[in-house]
Amino acid sequence: MSVDQSAGLSLASVILVTGGVRGIGKSIAMTLLDAGHRVVILDVLRDEGERLIRTLAPRGDIRFIRADVGNEEQVKKALARVRNWFGHLNGVVNNAGISDPCSGPLEYLSLEDWQHYINVNLTGTFLVCRESVAMLRQSKGAIVNIASTRWLQSEPQSEAYAASKGGVVSMTHAMAVSLSGEVRVNCISPGWIAVDTISRDGQIEPAELTETCHSQHLAGRVGQTDDIANMVKFLLSPKSGFITGQNFVIDGGMTKKMIYL
Repeated sequence: MSVDQSAGLSLASVILVTGGVRGIGKSIAMTLLDAGHRVVILDVLRDEGERLIRTLAPRGDIRFIRADVGNEEQVKKALARVRNWFGHLNGVVNNAGISDPCSGPLEYLSLEDWQHYINVNLTGTFLVCRESVAMLRQSKGAIVNIASTRWLQSEPQSEAYAASKGGVVSMTHAMAVSLSGEVRVNCISPGWIAVDTISRDGQIEPAELTETCHSQHLAGRVGQTDDIANMVKFLLSPKSGFITGQNFVIDGGMTKKMIYL
């Protein structure tokens, strides 16, 4: 069987990427596809997902499943489809989540809104891992969970988001212990990553960045989606075989910089 030496995974490897239609998830899916791996994107955005698959199909074997990671039955059905398609699964990237960290003033944060953040960002990660683990055990595969630097630092009115991402970090090392010797589990906490947005009329709006945005990072620039995608590629590969249970902060050094003024 041929092997892509740049990634270290066999070309028959199957990787599931949740939330892979836009932003960081899209970059992850494209990076893995270009490395020669079979990629399954799971996302709630059906129309965008199907358009993306048609665009990327000439580059390799990429498929789309419409599912909400916070819905147990939909996740079960999605992983059953993966098994039916390929018979195995080598890696999972849990990227799906609510991207807006602001949930409003604490005194007005409803239990429904709180639970929505927890259900999508944290419970969704748990459900996908649970339904994937049998296949990952068979393949000695790997999981990469996407958290956020907001698990360790915050802005106002981000309690629900911070709690959900902190839970992802903690769950990562717990799963790494539970699955030791069978499945490696790691986590990435991105900092400020420039991501295009989609306007209400469907137009792509590039992130607006100033020199100040870049200069306040120790690395001299705001992060790019490829910064995260390349780390995911590494953590899924045998080249990272001695790494498990870890959380990697990729933020251009921002969490190491003291700012008083």
